[in-house]
Amino acid sequence: MINAKKKGARGERLWRDELNAAGFIGSARNGQQGNGGGCDNPDVMCPMLPEFHWECKFTQKLQIYKAMEQAVKDSAGKRMPVVASKRKGEDWLVTIKAKDFLELLKKNIPIEYKTNNDNNETR
Repeated sequence: MINAKKKGARGERLWRDELNAAGFIGSARNGQQGNGGGCDNPDVMCPMLPEFHWECKFTQKLQIYKAMEQAVKDSAGKRMPVVASKRKGEDWLVTIKAKDFLELLKKNIPIEYKTNNDNNETR
């Protein structure tokens, strides 16, 4: 039988390693989740990406809406909730709300946006 806590901790370590390998140095697994969760207790902490609340899921049958619900609740509106998920033998997936994704795009892609009166076209 698989120990769910150990499996979850392994997934958190794998996501921490993924962040560190991508250059987000200092990422660390947070061992305090059992203390009530919340904004100060994301599954993984990344000092270079402090605006994100990381919820890690290492499972074959992810319930993404349930995982996002947990991330939203635990982030307490203070950080952007993000679900990092992985199935055995597959690549990592990262899920965020569409409104958060669009805000990230607006902040990081140099595009001038027209108003709705201009047919939502870009220049």
